[in-house]
Amino acid sequence: MGGLSLVFRVLVSILFGLSFVSPSWSLELKSPHALQGRTIAGEPFALSSLRGKVVLVVFWSTECAVCRDKMPELRANAKGWSASPFELVTVSVDRRLQDVRDYDQLVLKTTPMAQPAPTLWAGDSAYRDTFGKPVRLPTSYLLDKAGQVVEKYEGRIPAEAWDRIAELL
Repeated sequence: MGGLSLVFRVLVSILFGLSFVSPSWSLELKSPHALQGRTIAGEPFALSSLRGKVVLVVFWSTECAVCRDKMPELRANAKGWSASPFELVTVSVDRRLQDVRDYDQLVLKTTPMAQPAPTLWAGDSAYRDTFGKPVRLPTSYLLDKAGQVVEKYEGRIPAEAWDRIAELL
């Protein structure tokens, strides 16, 4: 019966375009993930250094209209959590690094942050991850303080995600 229920939920998700994927739907959510490389500012980055914090990892592209539309909102929300053990990490899957840098500068002008969210470019030679290439953009993963993925969102991040972050803090 559990298999039938899963098939039903997947079909409903496809038919109605739901953007939230329950953790029980995907095997990729059961193990910790690695992410490392350099930020677009050239600083070394390792996801493992954020253990003890709730982390939202967002895969995006400047070619994605939803991504461009939601980036200022994501940064504003992250700014609101700045006094908490929360970190927003963005990973651009753009073809050109300069596109990411240009867009980042534009967003920083409209939504300045005391400490900008780490942004990595998946095309960098030092970039490594175990999340895999996203099928849909944006794709986001919510990690608990132990570094375990607890939720995955494809498309727009639902408002309930911020409630879930509050619960995990």
